[in-house]
Amino acid sequence: MADFPPTDDDQSLQPGTAQVLAEVERRRQERALPRKMSPFERRLVLAADRLIYWLARHWLTVANIFVFLYVGVPVLAPVLMAAGIERPARVIHALYTPLCHQLPFRSFYLFGPQLTYTAEELRQWVGSSALLPHSFLGNAELGFKVALCQRDVAIYGAILLAGLAYGLSGKRWRPMPGWAYVVFGLMPVGLDGGLQLLYYFLMQTFPSLQLPSFESTPLRRVITGALFGLATVWLAYPYIQATFQEIVETLEKRFGWH
Repeated sequence: MADFPPTDDDQSLQPGTAQVLAEVERRRQERALPRKMSPFERRLVLAADRLIYWLARHWLTVANIFVFLYVGVPVLAPVLMAAGIERPARVIHALYTPLCHQLPFRSFYLFGPQLTYTAEELRQWVGSSALLPHSFLGNAELGFKVALCQRDVAIYGAILLAGLAYGLSGKRWRPMPGWAYVVFGLMPVGLDGGLQLLYYFLMQTFPSLQLPSFESTPLRRVITGALFGLATVWLAYPYIQATFQEIVETLEKRFGWH
């Protein structure tokens, strides 16, 4: 079939370049315009803004409650054991199993003659099985074990106390310098825990080596853990407060909230 040149009617139906560009610009602007939200969507967004506003104003209270529960629940475990309520206590120990090694000779004991026991003492009185992680929960003669190790109790206990002090001070602390955090927060706990880890690694890899014991003491674990917890709050909380304060001011300006 032969091709015929377009007639005047056909040419009038074809859009020109200017028309095509105008249509492209119109569609681009339509996509750029924000879609009008439904009443339900507006209520949902407003509820989310109110939740963020509340959290920004009360973040420290939320953080302190969370840390209190985190360090307090493990202390509840020996209380329950001493009261003869063993099943909930064992559940607490199980819940904290992924979070802490709970080594018996690096944990605190309540309702017994001693607050702590060395590995040798536990080996003599209970047997070698008491030296394994998550093994010995305590008994009526020695006391019942806290579900967090000594260092973790010190870390989170210090975070809780420092968080309370930060709130009582009116949140006026200046952030700890980075070098101070490394020197006073990271280095003590890193050296104390690192030497322990290195010692046990060498003893297992080279049993014939005669090395002095680098096993830490309860006092060193508490001091280094507390320093780390305090330094962490001193470094992080002022920055968190500054960030949330900006969010509060932005939402108050936008919605007129107070």
